[in-house]
Amino acid sequence: MCAILPLMLYAENHFVSPTQGVLNFETVVQEISAFMESEHGRSYKLIVGTDSRASAGSAQFVSVIIIHRIGTCARYFWTKGEAAHMASLRQRIYQEATLSLGLAQRLTQGVGEVLNGYLTDGTCQLEVHVDIGHFGPTRDMIREIVGMILGNGFTVKIKPESYAASSVADRHV
Repeated sequence: MCAILPLMLYAENHFVSPTQGVLNFETVVQEISAFMESEHGRSYKLIVGTDSRASAGSAQFVSVIIIHRIGTCARYFWTKGEAAHMASLRQRIYQEATLSLGLAQRLTQGVGEVLNGYLTDGTCQLEVHVDIGHFGPTRDMIREIVGMILGNGFTVKIKPESYAASSVADRHV
C-alpha cells in the first residue's frame, strides 16, 4: 500500500494560474466562481486531474483544476508536489487518483458554498480525470481506480477522455 501524499504538501497549498500567477486555494475557488458568474446562464465542467513523473525513487505530482465553459473557453490552475519512495507505477497511479479525489472533495465543499449550488442544480458538472487507459501498463488498474472514484460519488474519465491528467497536468510535470 502506498503512503498518501497530503495535498497540503503541494507548494504550501498554492496553485499557479497561467494568467494570474500564484494563488491560494480560496482564491482559486473565488476565481472559479467569478468565471461562472460572468456568464451566468452557461453550462460548465469543473475538472480535476493529476499526473506524475518518477525520478530516482521519488515522484513529482502535478494536480490541475480546470473550469470549462462548454462551447467556448476554459481556465486552469495547477499545483506541484513531490513524494519519496514511489517504487512502482502502481503506487504512482494510486497516488495520482487519491490526490485528484481529495482535490475534488475540497472543491465540492468550497465551490458548493461559494456558488450556491451550481454543482447540485446541473449548471456545473464535476469530473475526475485519471491517467489510465485500456492500452498500456495501467489497463489492469481501471476497475480499481474507477471504482474508487465512482464510490466517492464523482464522474470519472479515463484515456483518451482524461485530458486534465494526460495533457494539462502532464504539461507541468
